Amino acid sequence: TSAPPPSPQPPKAAHEPTSEQASTNGDPPSTAPVVPPESLYQDGRYAHLWSSYRSRGEIESETKTDQEKLMDVLEAYKSRKAMIGKAALENCALEQTTLSDCFTNGSWGKTMTMCRAENGAFTRCYTMQARFLKALGYLSAHDRPAEVDERIQMHADKLYHRMLDQERAVEEAKKSGLPIPEFPPLIDPSSTPAPMTTSTGQPVSASAASLLSSAQPMGYDESRDMYLKRILPPEAQAKQVKEWDQKGLSAEEKMLAARAMMMEAEAGVGVAEQVSNLLQESKKGKEERRKQGTAGVGDIVSGWLGW
Repeated sequence: TSAPPPSPQPPKAAHEPTSEQASTNGDPPSTAPVVPPESLYQDGRYAHLWSSYRSRGEIESETKTDQEKLMDVLEAYKSRKAMIGKAALENCALEQTTLSDCFTNGSWGKTMTMCRAENGAFTRCYTMQARFLKALGYLSAHDRPAEVDERIQMHADKLYHRMLDQERAVEEAKKSGLPIPEFPPLIDPSSTPAPMTTSTGQPVSASAASLLSSAQPMGYDESRDMYLKRILPPEAQAKQVKEWDQKGLSAEEKMLAARAMMMEAEAGVGVAEQVSNLLQESKKGKEERRKQGTAGVGDIVSGWLGW
C-alpha cells in the first residue's frame, strides 16, 4: 500500500513578520556584547578578548602620583592660556604678514617710523582677538573637543572684523555729515556669566552653569561695572576704568575687556576647584592607608608636615 499523502500546511500570512523584522518592530533588540572604541569590530565580535581591556589613559591615571595629577591640572591651564596667544596669532595672520612685508619691502618713510600704522593694526588685532577669545569662554575647559575650540576661534575672528566694519561705517558717517549708525552689541551685555560662587560659597563654573539674563537691558558701562565687581575691589575697579580711559578704549571695548577679565578669573576658579578636589582625595587616601597600616614613607612625612 502507498503512504498517505501529507496533509497540506496552512500558508503563512503575508504580513507575518520574520525574526529580523520582529526585532525592529517593538521587540527588545539583541544585546550585542559591548566592545571599546579601540576595537575594529564594533558589532561585538571578539568581545570576550576585550573583556579585560583597559585603555592606556585609565592605567596611567591610576598609576600617577598626587603630585603628577596636580601638575597635569596646572599644565593644562597654562596650555590653555598659551593656546589663546596662538589662536589670536592665527586670526591675525594677515596683519602679521602685512607688518613683516612692511619691514622687508616698505618705503623709506615707513622704515623710519618703524611701520607705525601696520604695527598698530597688528597689535590691536592681537589684543582684541585675545579678548574676544577669553570673553567667549576659550579658557573655560581643557577637555572639550577640538571642534569647539575651532568654532570659538572662528567666531572671535568674525566678531573682530564685524567691529572693524562698524568703526569704518561710523567714520564714513562722520565725514559725510550723516547720523551716526547704531549697531547691536557684538556680545550681548545682558547675558552674563553665572556667579562664581553659589549660595553656600562653593565655586561654580560658568561654562557648566546657565547664563543669567538680566530682566532689564544693560548698557556697556553697567555690564563693565558688573564684571569688574566680581573680580576686583572698588579701588581697583576705578583704577582699571581710568587706565582704559587713558588708552582711549570705547565703551564696548571696555565692556569686552572687563568680560574677558571676568571669564579668565572664572577659569582660574575652576582650576582652583580641581586642585582642591585632588587635595581632598589625596588626604582621604592617606587616611585610609594609615588606618589599614599600609602607609608609606611619603604618607608619614606628609602627616608630620600637616598635609
